Amino acid sequence: MNARPIRVAVVGYGYAGKTFHAPLIAAVPGLELVVVGSGRAEIVHADLPDVRVICNPLEAATTEAADLVVIATPNPTHATLATAALEAGKHVVVDKPFALTTDDARRLSALAVAKGCVLSVFQNRRWDSDFLGARAALDGGTLGDVVHFESHFDRFRPAVRDRWRERAVPGGGILYDLGPHLIDQALDLFGLPQSVIASSATQRAGASIDDWAHVVLDYGRLRVILHASMLVAGGAVRLALHGTKGSWIKRSGDVQEAQLRAGLRPGSAGWGVDPEPAQFYDGATRCEVPVPAGDYGQYYSALLEAILGRGQNPVTPAQAVATTNVLELAGASIGTGRRLSVDSN
Repeated sequence: MNARPIRVAVVGYGYAGKTFHAPLIAAVPGLELVVVGSGRAEIVHADLPDVRVICNPLEAATTEAADLVVIATPNPTHATLATAALEAGKHVVVDKPFALTTDDARRLSALAVAKGCVLSVFQNRRWDSDFLGARAALDGGTLGDVVHFESHFDRFRPAVRDRWRERAVPGGGILYDLGPHLIDQALDLFGLPQSVIASSATQRAGASIDDWAHVVLDYGRLRVILHASMLVAGGAVRLALHGTKGSWIKRSGDVQEAQLRAGLRPGSAGWGVDPEPAQFYDGATRCEVPVPAGDYGQYYSALLEAILGRGQNPVTPAQAVATTNVLELAGASIGTGRRLSVDSN
């Protein structure tokens, strides 16, 4: 039995740290949030009056007060802060994207092995209700041989906001914001593709970086379409699976992000419950298929078990390297217009 909780430092208290990491960590017995790295102590203490706030992110990532460090800072800082935390002997969670280059991703993976630390990536979308439903449909075999998978993260945000994610900086833009989720889900279902081809565009007035992205993963017979846009007001499909025996369609997405923003927490009544079923079509009939409830808390519960040596890392460094590689290839394909082969090593 563990003598004390695993002490956690969350470095960064912007949208990801405030909306996702802090409340999800608080919901898992055995984890204790003790430090937040932020230059806005008043905002942190309004939510978390008992935590220590450290304004320097490097100091927060290496503090002796924490056993586990969660990196929730802007994308270009992920590799540097994760390296510092691992060098200090900390277990580390990196918010997506894991790193901006495959070389950095591989270096972090090797460092975690050398230090004997658990290194993971917060791919919470594996615990979305719609994605869990898609996995169940695949595992159930009712679709036959699946030949097409389509996944959309489409939003309607016509006004460009003044935030780093929407600026022309390394790791900015929609490909690096939503692409890691889309790619991770595809690789989790189907493994590495043979090749990648991608396209992007800047569509909103005043935008300085891509706000539309389209990626096609080639698996031979199977094609995977990954798409993200900031100018879709409605009518899009979230997930679609098409096979030799039928199609499975899910039109709306998971509710947990909206619930977290509204102040709900894991364990609350209705947490993660998806009000809209999927649809199954066999060419002649249509039926509704309920999807499982989503549960982002399962990520941190599994991570705790991995740190304690009682379970598997929920998102391994090898998986993170693979996602980073495909993401980097997608960016290179956009720059060259070429289809690029995926290295399986």
